[in-house]
Amino acid sequence: MSQHQMVTLDGNEAAAYVAHLTNEVIAIYPITPASPMGEWSDEWSSLGVKNLWGTVPDVVEMQSEAGAAGAIHGALQGGSLSTTFTASQGLLLMIPNMYKIAGELTPTVLHVSARSLAAQALSIFGDHGDVMACRATGYAMLCSASVQEIMDFALISQASTLESRVPFLHFFDGFRSSHEVNKIDKLPIETIRAMIDEELVTAHRTRGMNPDHPFIRGTSQNPDVYFQGRETVNPFYAKVPDIVQARMDQFAQLTGRQYKVFEYIGAPDAERVVVLMGSGIGAAQEAVEHLAARGEKVGLIKVRLFRPFSPKYLLAALPATAQKIAVLDRTKEPGANGEPLYQDVVTALAEAVADGSMAAMPRVVGGRYGLSSKEFTPAMVKGVLDELTQEQPKNKFTVGIIDDVGHTSLDWDPSFKPDATEGVTACVFYGLGSDGTVSANKNSIKIISEETPNFGQGYFEYDSKKAGAITISHLRFGPRPIDSTYLVGEGEASFVACHQPTFLRRYDMLGKAKTGGTFLLNSATPADKVWDDLPRSMQQQIIDKGLNFYVIDAYDIAEKTGMGRRINTIMQTCFFAISGILPKDEAIEQIKQAVKKTYGKKGQRLLDRNYAAIDAALDGLHQVQVPDQATSDFERPPVVPDSAPDFVKHVTATLIAGRGNELPVSLMPADGTWPTGTTRFEKRNIALELPKWEDDLCTQCGKCPLVCPHAAIRAKVYPAELTNDAPEGFQHAAIKGKDFPSDYHVTYQVAPDDCTGCGLCAEVCPIRDRKDPKRKALNMRPAEERHALEVPNWDFFLSLPEYDRTKLDGTKIKHAMMMQPLFEFSGACVGCGETPY
Repeated sequence: MSQHQMVTLDGNEAAAYVAHLTNEVIAIYPITPASPMGEWSDEWSSLGVKNLWGTVPDVVEMQSEAGAAGAIHGALQGGSLSTTFTASQGLLLMIPNMYKIAGELTPTVLHVSARSLAAQALSIFGDHGDVMACRATGYAMLCSASVQEIMDFALISQASTLESRVPFLHFFDGFRSSHEVNKIDKLPIETIRAMIDEELVTAHRTRGMNPDHPFIRGTSQNPDVYFQGRETVNPFYAKVPDIVQARMDQFAQLTGRQYKVFEYIGAPDAERVVVLMGSGIGAAQEAVEHLAARGEKVGLIKVRLFRPFSPKYLLAALPATAQKIAVLDRTKEPGANGEPLYQDVVTALAEAVADGSMAAMPRVVGGRYGLSSKEFTPAMVKGVLDELTQEQPKNKFTVGIIDDVGHTSLDWDPSFKPDATEGVTACVFYGLGSDGTVSANKNSIKIISEETPNFGQGYFEYDSKKAGAITISHLRFGPRPIDSTYLVGEGEASFVACHQPTFLRRYDMLGKAKTGGTFLLNSATPADKVWDDLPRSMQQQIIDKGLNFYVIDAYDIAEKTGMGRRINTIMQTCFFAISGILPKDEAIEQIKQAVKKTYGKKGQRLLDRNYAAIDAALDGLHQVQVPDQATSDFERPPVVPDSAPDFVKHVTATLIAGRGNELPVSLMPADGTWPTGTTRFEKRNIALELPKWEDDLCTQCGKCPLVCPHAAIRAKVYPAELTNDAPEGFQHAAIKGKDFPSDYHVTYQVAPDDCTGCGLCAEVCPIRDRKDPKRKALNMRPAEERHALEVPNWDFFLSLPEYDRTKLDGTKIKHAMMMQPLFEFSGACVGCGETPY
């Protein structure tokens, strides 16, 4: 066995590491969540990192995924080793080329971070919808379930494709596996070299098209021979399961990690068995091991090789005692008599009974789980196993949702906690996309995993709005490898941090805190007054759970040390100081090393600022004295006003509150048609600074509403007398020019709860005060200074009448910006130029 090197990385990097070493041409096109695989490959090639054969792989970015697949096809036909990375609609664009590559028996591996397909709505999150659309292409399909398996299976699939000549689709769950950070055993170059048979590589090269020994490939065939031609490949596919198992066995000899095409774990005499593939295996294994240890006759079959589907290996893995089987699919095939894995298992068992190799047919039911990264927990697996105790277990079920339309959903007990969670420390961090929280937590889990004996896991819950939306970082660490492929649950977190004070009034984040845990808040309010900022129910949670409460004004430290809005390293320093995972000085040194590794290329000045912020962090950290009773006179405000339409009250409000998982099927529009204008109820209130209009300087050019990505700054022109009952701070000025009546006034007004504080309006403003060049006609001011003033101003502004659109000249910016925007408060990232464009 070779030397072990433990590293902490995510699934995408694990796949790219092997792919880059074992290929010569890598054609890429970015798509979430597969993009980092291409980015890593591109970075390594630009740094001159060589593959196994001592050459630097050519990484080429094409103009679409179809182009990437075409480039791969061409490179493979030229005799190169070639790969690409993709997901979702990008994978679908590759299907025509995949049929050709497979039909021509070409060894290659396509790495896919499996993701939902846009159906009733788009989703960037993970399930098997995309890879299941490729079942008929002729690609073998190997599924990995953890970060370790991603690295290992990337190599096993590369070795298997060279031997079998059948191309491989190596897939793993988007986000859940592709973006999970975990401590794994890195494959040494010697192991990779040992798995790649040079004779098979040479054979692939000699099959390449070459003008020196010309031949034709890819002809046109008539009905007389196409059928026969299609059947010629059968012997190649028949050999694939044995080849994969042999390569898994060879891999085990080299690394000590033994995999099987179908692997069984659980009670040897199990009567109830669950079958599934992908990251759900982690949750299922925890549930099955917990129940089997208590004498329940339950088991789990992990499916690794999905295509070609091998009944032989399935039957070898299944205990002879199995009476009831639940097959779980992470996809939906509308109109089918059950999902793909379920159908394959039923067919395999029915054939075995028919040919006498199996005595009696077990009861097999199928179910769907985890679509679009929907949570899938050990408690849900227990719910499935409990259902199998019924005389007639429900078939074609769902688990993890409330289906009050088709009544397919199973009940399950969310309080179930498996043994595997014992001794594991869990932490949860609430941040804002682009505030650095996620990158700091990635560094934290790497520090914990690499500088202490602990195994670590980091998983990051993103909103599809990305920058400017909430991110929740889930960190776990403990003495054993962590396979908990689900979020930190209620009452599990020893440490909860809130990096954005506006979240206090929006989310119940202390529900995840465990008794005696710690709560860290970033707030500008000093420690002796911050208690009064908390809603009453939150105060009660802190008292009831006996939480230690700390506060820091991280934005103040960030500003003073030149870090702008990036509070990540400051909050990270506080986390290590409070949690005591490492001695304080050692932790600070490790954070600085991580910062150097992450941002070193961006220059010494940035590093010095980060170091200054880290050093200043502990001076600003204060413990809050928690009173004996809740004193607050306010609760979290209602998510939407009472006057909101019913749909907004029942659906939108639940989504905004972060409780979308609770919405039943009946409240979801069946065809994906939603009412318009619901974003105006969201009121994200995430701006740290708001624009202040200087009406004495303004030339009324209209550039600020033009550039705003969110339509959060507006212009209106109206009769001056309408301002008689305006709020005290409402600003307005006489309209300039002859295009409007002389007794009309104009207002440029910000929507304080909808502005994201990107500062583009102040940036684009062309007018400066001659006496004070720093003062423009729009200037960014701290939100705490402006927010309360602007709320009544915005409400009054909305009550003013719109100017008649037909009298405005849409070819002039000033006029066009007086029109009511019909696309407001978009989900664009903070300051994104695409929306206004």
